[in-house]
Amino acid sequence: MFAYFRKLNRPVRSEVVLLGCAILMVSQICFAQEKEKETLDTERVIIVKAYTPTISDAFKIKSTPVLNDSVTLQKKQMRYSIFSVPVASTYTPAKGRAANIDRPKPIDIYDNYATLGFGSFTSVLAEFYSNFQLNRSDNLGLYLHHNSSQGGIEEVQLDDKFYNTFLDANYTSRTRDYTYGIEAGVEHQLYNWYGLPEVPLLTPEQISAINPEQSYFGAKLGGKLQFDDLYFKKASLEYRFFGDALSSVEHHVIAKPTFEFELGDNLITTNFIADYLSGSFDRDLDLAAQTPNKYGILNLGVNPSLVILRDNLTLNLGAAVYYSIDTQNEDNNFFVYPKITASYRLLEEAVIAYGGLEGDLEQNTYREAVQKNPFVSPTLIIEPTSTLYDAYVGIKGKISDVVSYNFRGSYVSEDEKPLLVNNTRPILQFEGYDYGNSFAYRYDDITTIIGYGELNFEINKRFKLGASAEYFDYNTEDEQEAWNLPEVKASVLLDYQINKQWYAGAQLFYVGERKDINNQVVVLPGIPGSTVTLDSYFDANVNLGYRLSDQLSFFVKGNNLLGENYQRWANYPVQGIQFLGGVTYKFDY
Repeated sequence: MFAYFRKLNRPVRSEVVLLGCAILMVSQICFAQEKEKETLDTERVIIVKAYTPTISDAFKIKSTPVLNDSVTLQKKQMRYSIFSVPVASTYTPAKGRAANIDRPKPIDIYDNYATLGFGSFTSVLAEFYSNFQLNRSDNLGLYLHHNSSQGGIEEVQLDDKFYNTFLDANYTSRTRDYTYGIEAGVEHQLYNWYGLPEVPLLTPEQISAINPEQSYFGAKLGGKLQFDDLYFKKASLEYRFFGDALSSVEHHVIAKPTFEFELGDNLITTNFIADYLSGSFDRDLDLAAQTPNKYGILNLGVNPSLVILRDNLTLNLGAAVYYSIDTQNEDNNFFVYPKITASYRLLEEAVIAYGGLEGDLEQNTYREAVQKNPFVSPTLIIEPTSTLYDAYVGIKGKISDVVSYNFRGSYVSEDEKPLLVNNTRPILQFEGYDYGNSFAYRYDDITTIIGYGELNFEINKRFKLGASAEYFDYNTEDEQEAWNLPEVKASVLLDYQINKQWYAGAQLFYVGERKDINNQVVVLPGIPGSTVTLDSYFDANVNLGYRLSDQLSFFVKGNNLLGENYQRWANYPVQGIQFLGGVTYKFDY
């Protein structure tokens, strides 16, 4: 049949082809059925189970069918390359560069400096400091200070010149496990008892016969030792000698070992104290007796404390126990004092509340009295002061990066607190301090209420300003007044770096009224003594400096610029307006 179609030489239609295929398939089926009829037999089928039809899963076409083809085409790997053609261009990209930061020139620090200045009242100021770095671990320092004036206060009848000179040297050595240092020094001071009272009047001959000069001499030698990894943390030992031109002598030795160890998260520190003082004056305050005045005191103490740190809380629990031996009067005493302090951060650095209850035994010395008032007489009674407790609460912090503050209120109880009073004039005068122009100690039990406030402003690194004020309310037991103690004290300190070369500063001080004994009035037994009131005073000091270079600078200072000849002590007016100018030179060897 296919041959017939070819013979017709005509195009075969698709319908005809399909018809032919169908006829062939039907004929094949019929042939198969006839063949089956010839071989199949009739059989009997027995069903032993009930018919339970089930539905099978529908046939799903796989999303990724597996090809099962005898011919699998392999992908041909394509290889190609880029034909680069250079293109001429005049564009040049700029390289990135970090922005410049203006860094201030580091300040050159010199290990040595010398200062020399001269001023009114024929005053001289000289300072010299030198630091020798012997090697990486050893260092030697030297410091010399001199301040003097030839006097010239108006209406003063006696010589009022003074000298104050001291020289200190120290040596420090640092090793891997410990550090130790040795220090030594000498000092010389010269003052005059120039504060003669107005009454009784003295003739020029009597005044010219008075020798008001007094010289003080001192020397010290001490050492310190500190360990890094031992329970024996540190120790210090100091010996100080002090005397004057009138045969007064004083020896003072202080030894302080410290032990420290941890207990869990807490730190326990124990300080041991041995404080020995002995000395003598050529005579007693009682001229009739004319006997030497000797004193000797040994204080032995221990001060354990436990430091507890808890988040924002810092708590220090401690106590101090002393046994005091009076070697001259054979009088021994036992003292126990609280040593409790605490601070709590309410608002990080902005608000910190703190408080404490502390007491201590303070060793009074002749040298300490001279530093307070160089016009004391060498007839003092020396004994320790017992601060039973100092109870205080306060609040401090930083309002911002510019302003910080500190406010505190205290209640202090002290036994045998020394008060400086003006000596009365004896009938007979043997020394330059026997004319009612010197001061002595009186001891009394005093309670004091103190209010303190402080503000500090740091506008920037160039301008700083600080102000503080204190108020005192005294209650004495035996004395009429708290002699020579002011009720109000205030100060303002300013430091201003004008530019790279110029700088300025100011120190302003205010001290309220004080009361002293009026030694010009005879006091009868049983009758309160006459008192004199010392006026309050305001002292304004200003300094101005110019840096010619990193090493050389010039300065000018003005003191007591209001020009008041106020009296710091009864009958002792101070110098009026004072000016001093000088130069400072820094250098390295």
